[in-house]
Amino acid sequence: METIWDKYAKVLVDYSVDVQAGDLVSIRAESVEARDLVKAVYKRIIQKGAHALVRTPIIDLNGVFLKYANDNQLDYVDPITKMEFETVNKFISIGAPLNTKSMAKADLTKLARRSKATKALSEIIMNRSADGTCRWVIADVPTNALAQEAKMSLDEYSEFLFNSCYLNLDDPVAKLKELDEKQTKWANYLNNVKQIHITGDRTDITFNTEGRKWISCSGMNNYPDGEVFTSPVENGINGEIYFDFPQNYHGNSAEGVHLWIENGLITKAIADKGEDFLHAMINMDEGSHGIGEIAVGTNDEIQEITGNILFDEKIGGAIHMAVGASYPETGGKNVSGLHWDMIKNMKNGGKIYADDKLIYENGKFII
Repeated sequence: METIWDKYAKVLVDYSVDVQAGDLVSIRAESVEARDLVKAVYKRIIQKGAHALVRTPIIDLNGVFLKYANDNQLDYVDPITKMEFETVNKFISIGAPLNTKSMAKADLTKLARRSKATKALSEIIMNRSADGTCRWVIADVPTNALAQEAKMSLDEYSEFLFNSCYLNLDDPVAKLKELDEKQTKWANYLNNVKQIHITGDRTDITFNTEGRKWISCSGMNNYPDGEVFTSPVENGINGEIYFDFPQNYHGNSAEGVHLWIENGLITKAIADKGEDFLHAMINMDEGSHGIGEIAVGTNDEIQEITGNILFDEKIGGAIHMAVGASYPETGGKNVSGLHWDMIKNMKNGGKIYADDKLIYENGKFII
């Protein structure tokens, strides 16, 4: 009898990364709480005739590392992990946090330094993904920590997660393909647009997207999914943008974030709460003052902030803008150890214009 985990695994293995016989597949899980999905994914990979490489820690040691590591250790990237990132064909990463606030008291200078050091690994994956030599997907399992962050019971959060992934349906892949068909029409339209203009509460900002590729996201890299995105021209972003939702990153958060951007660089950043954290991340490295992504969320199963960026950035009726690294497959060139997706509610009068034509209003495309 097929379990929910078997169904989940089939989406990840067969659809998201399309595992083929002979592939080398890395399964990275955040904790032992992911064991049911890890086992199902492992079984499916073996059934497909591929090879599985499992990386599952007993406990999360990131907090210990950041507390005690010296500068040399913070800058060190071990050659085994680097080789794995250069060699593996398919990557399946499963989030299963035991404590979403385990990094909340981490030294921000150390956190920024470590993120800067590991950006080379992210670049390997992004570049390989862009040239088609690897595929990757990120997914989560329900844990008490995620449920508490979302202010839900574990049962409520489990239902929310499975519904957001369309795993409550007989054929979740058919739903993902239906979503992709709709989103591809929007992406194709936007691919012929030179400038995006977004307005709303304390927001009036333009993005030059000429020559950049808009992409429909439908479960290939993130699961759940539901967005269309691009990386804007690096020096072609001007204006101000206010984010009314809490912005969560690495167990920390900033609220009431308001950014001013000139020629693609953040020139002023304030927040009602978490401003020190905001500044530490923006000042991480040379590229962290830039903008790596602009996207529109389309998953109507997700309507509220849960504190989990994998879900929150897909909120139907919201947009998100990433501070930091861009995506090579869109034509983006900004490099940074930071990629912080900041989410803005658009249901309260938000508008998007494409080359001066209104295409989106109050959380919905109107084209």
